[in-house]
This record gives sequence, C-alpha cells and structure tokens, in this order.
Amino acid sequence: MPIDIDKLMAFRIPEMRQMLRPDDLAFYALSIGMGRDPLDTRQLAYVDPLQGPVVMPAMVLVMAHPGFWLGDPQSGVDPTAVLHAAQGFEILGPIPAQGAVGSRTRVVEVLDKGPGKAGLILSQTELSDDTGRIFARLDRTTFIRDGGGFGGSAESGGPAATASPPDGPPDLTVDLATGAEQALLYRLNGDLNPLHSDPALARKLGFERPILHGLCTMGVVAHALLRGLCDYRAGDLRGMQLRFSRPVYPGETIRTEIWTDGSFRALVPERGAVVIEGGMATVGLPCQA
Repeated sequence: MPIDIDKLMAFRIPEMRQMLRPDDLAFYALSIGMGRDPLDTRQLAYVDPLQGPVVMPAMVLVMAHPGFWLGDPQSGVDPTAVLHAAQGFEILGPIPAQGAVGSRTRVVEVLDKGPGKAGLILSQTELSDDTGRIFARLDRTTFIRDGGGFGGSAESGGPAATASPPDGPPDLTVDLATGAEQALLYRLNGDLNPLHSDPALARKLGFERPILHGLCTMGVVAHALLRGLCDYRAGDLRGMQLRFSRPVYPGETIRTEIWTDGSFRALVPERGAVVIEGGMATVGLPCQA
C-alpha cells in the first residue's frame, strides 16, 4: 500500500539513550562474527573486555538504536513491505567506549517511484556522547514495496549514495563465514524485525527462510575492511557506504572484494550472488578528540 506521507512526516521517531559497557562492545563484535579465530589476538581486543575494550567502528550502526520504528502503525508504512536498501556511516570524532550515548533520527526525504512501485525513505541519525558531542552520522535508505503513489518526487535532491568500483580484479579478497544462529544473535542489538526470525513470515515475503539483517551483513563486511585495509586498527576505518542488492542467509560465507582506493563489493560464493554493491570505505588517520 502507498506510504501515508502525512503520518510518516508527523511520526516522532524515538530518541534513544544507551549506557555503554565493555560487555556491549564485545557483544556487538561477536554478533557480527568477530572472534571466530580465538588465536587471532587482533580480534580478541574487540571481543574480550579484559583485553580491550576496543570499539568496532561499525558498532555506530546499532548504538542507541531506535528499533524497528517503521513497524509502528502510526508511521504510515506497511511493516511487512520494509527492506533495507542502502546504508552509510561517517565517524566524526572518537567513539566512546563507555558512558551514555544518544541518538536522534529524522526523515530527510521520501521518494515516490509511482503507483504500484516502491517508495524510498531516506533518514539520518546523529549519535552524541554524554557531553553532547556528535561523533557519528548514519544515512539510511529504506525500500517500501508498493509504497509509491503518494504524490512525491521520484528523484532525490541529494548526492549519489554509492560509488562504482574500478575496472579490473580486486586488490584483495576476504572470506568470512556467518553462523546459522547469527540473525537471532544480531537482532538482540535492537532490531527485532520478525523477517529475521520468523520462517513463516520470511516465506510469505518470498524468502526461503529468515534472512540476515542488512546491518549484520554490513558489519561482516566492515570486519573484512578492518582486516584487509586497516590491519585491525579501529581508528583507521572512518566511514563506509554501500547498497544492499540481495539478502544473505545465516550460515553462508560473505566474500568481500576490495580495491585499494576503498571501493568494495560483497558476494555469497555458494550462490554466486552479489549481496552488496557500490561500496566505498573511507580509511585515514584516527579522529582526534
């Protein structure tokens, strides 16, 4: 059904606050598959509070997470029509490893692809620490099946969200396995969308079984970038953006193909399916306080 644009624009997205503890940092890293090699001491700093804690940069994607707010009937959106289309994050300053963090999310733009076609919701989240300092900005595009036809513009007035990789083969490739239970674990970060846990709903929506969260796939790819481009130096990964092209099923391997200019894409070798396209990572010197 078309997005109820009046309801959506009037909807108050929850502002969230979270008290970070070392266990939260370790849980997030474990939920995206870090620590599978207990002999890799570079990973242990992320998953063992006694050896860290080090914040995995992609954890900004779940800090003070507002939850599945599009599932609220007052949002004006059919919750069963929601799919994550694209995501980016930018690190603006040091990420706190403890203490209070807060999030504020707003709808930036809503695109109308026409009656019977998709609607796209572009939203932005800012994360701040207990002093009010904004340390990260997240940009999200949500695809709403059959959500068009509400009378909006079809084209975005903002910049393109993703990039194209260079010609030629990737400069490095990183394969990381996911676990069969990974969606059930990852959803405890705050996104309880039943598409990731309910087999009947997944089949109803055209999937053979529950799929991995897009942000979990993004976390696995961020791990690959952290390994391949940064040698596990957390402060070097300053941002990334990507487009989700196909789902990942828990238990599959995600292969990330990376170019040295920061471009990347990801695929599932078992199915020959490209699952992430248009990726670009920002790698540089750590942010200063």
